[in-house]
Parts: sequence; structure tokens; C-alpha cells
Amino acid sequence: MPHANVTVGSANTARMLVVLLAFAWGLNWIAAAVALREVSPWALRVAGTGIGVITLLAAAIVTGHKLRVPRGEYLHVMVAGFFNVAAFQIFSGFAQLNGATSRAIIITYSMPIWTTMLSALVLGERLNRIRLIAFSLCVAGLAVLLWPLFANEFPTYVFYSLGCALSWTIATVYIKWAKVKVEPLANAAWQLLFGLLFIIAGTLVFEGTPHLWPVNNETLLGVLFIGILGVGLAHFLWWSIVGRLPTITASLGTLINPVVGVTASALYLGEKLTVPDIVGFVMIFAAASCVLLQPNVKHAEMPE
Repeated sequence: MPHANVTVGSANTARMLVVLLAFAWGLNWIAAAVALREVSPWALRVAGTGIGVITLLAAAIVTGHKLRVPRGEYLHVMVAGFFNVAAFQIFSGFAQLNGATSRAIIITYSMPIWTTMLSALVLGERLNRIRLIAFSLCVAGLAVLLWPLFANEFPTYVFYSLGCALSWTIATVYIKWAKVKVEPLANAAWQLLFGLLFIIAGTLVFEGTPHLWPVNNETLLGVLFIGILGVGLAHFLWWSIVGRLPTITASLGTLINPVVGVTASALYLGEKLTVPDIVGFVMIFAAASCVLLQPNVKHAEMPE
């Protein structure tokens, strides 16, 4: 009986962490929007990811997690790190720099649907009725959201936002295809480290030495929030939560992320949602819910 109480207590704690994690990842977009007023996407990601790597590695070491990668799997983790960390973060930075953060969030969080479709093509996973409904909702939602934006010209941030969704999708499906056996937290840590190296290389090629100082206090707080909470501790919490809760419960946290991000964009950044924005968001959110909340389906993604 005492053991059961401990289990219930642990599960309740994990549920609270799910909510905290959703706010960390949701507000991560707002911190980025603030920091991008003064620093470039390249410089922001060098600093934020660098701090995140240090935070995650420190948390893993202190809690006794093993970070060993089996021989022959470094290449797979490196490929995933390129798409899941480097490409995702750079695309998201330029998406926010060139358009509304709320719209970037809405388009980016169509990623569970693209993962479902690519998994069907590459891995042969069956497309059941729920997944087909989700895909239809996602396409309809994107059409409603994007059609008014294409009336005058092609908005570049749409390309970057879709790049976020597809880079995350490619990394997720690749890891499944490669059947990587790395312990999840170690996988996250090494993906972040390899992703950071790719970001540094890209920064030196496209921008030169990143401008990170001097910056005002608001920018500094934004960078620290991204690195410590939005990247480092958030990834650590996610993999701690996944092991304690049913997949559906953990996935609910994933669905809260865009809600927090879009709401905070309206409240803090002053972005006004149009009717197509709201309708498109509701449809994409419903599509993601159909995919993520299916019973007996395990998700091993990092739904930043």
C-alpha cells in the first residue's frame, strides 16, 4: 500500500511537471521574439543552445543518468541533431524575425501530422481513419490560415515555419527508421550538442562572429530563459515525465505548448489574431490532438 501511494504521488508530481513544461516550451517562443529584437537568429541560437547543452548535461550528470552512445549510433544521432536542433531552431528564428510569432507557432505545430504521413511512406505505418481525419483537418486548417496571406505575395515566414515542422518530422522518422537504441535522455543531450556544432558552423559561414554583447537586460533574460528553461531543463523534464506517465497524459502537455505560445503572443507581444488565424489554429490543434491522443500509441519525440 505505501508503494501505491508513492506511485500516485510520483504520477501527480509528473502531471504538474507536464504543465510547467508546457509553459516553458510555450513561453520559449516569446523569449525568442524578445531577444530577436536585438540579436540575429544565428547569434540567438548559438547562445541559447549552448546554455541549454550545459544545463542538460549538468542535470543528467547530477541525477546519475548515463550518456553513453552505443558504437555505430553517433552518426544517426548527429543526423537527427542536424534536423531536430540546428535546422528547427534556425528556421524558427527566421520565421519569427520575418512574421508574427503566433502564426509561426500555429504552422510549426502541424508537425505531428507530417510525422504521421512520412511514417506511413517511409516506415509503412498504417494510416487508420483517425490519422486520415487528422491529415484532412491539418490541410484544411493550413489552407484557411494561409490563403489570405498569399493574396499579395509569398510570406517568407511561412516557408520558415513549414521548415520547422518538416525538419522535426524528418528527425523523428529518421530516428525510428534507424532503430536507434540510445537512452532517450542521452539521445536528447547528444542531439543538442551536435546541433550546437552545426549552428556554430552555420553562424561562422553566414554571419561571422556572432554578436552577443553588449545587449540590454530584456534580451539577456530572453536568452537565459531559452537556454536554461526552454532548452536545457525542458528536455530533461520531458524525458523524466515520459517514463512516469501514460503516453496520452504526457502528450497533453505537447498540446498545451502552442496554446500557451499563441495566447502569450497576443497578450505580451500584442499580436492580433484574425478570424482565419483562429479557425486555422483550431483545425490544426484538433488534427494534432487526433494524432497525439490515440490510445496505445507511444510518442518518443521532443515536442518543442
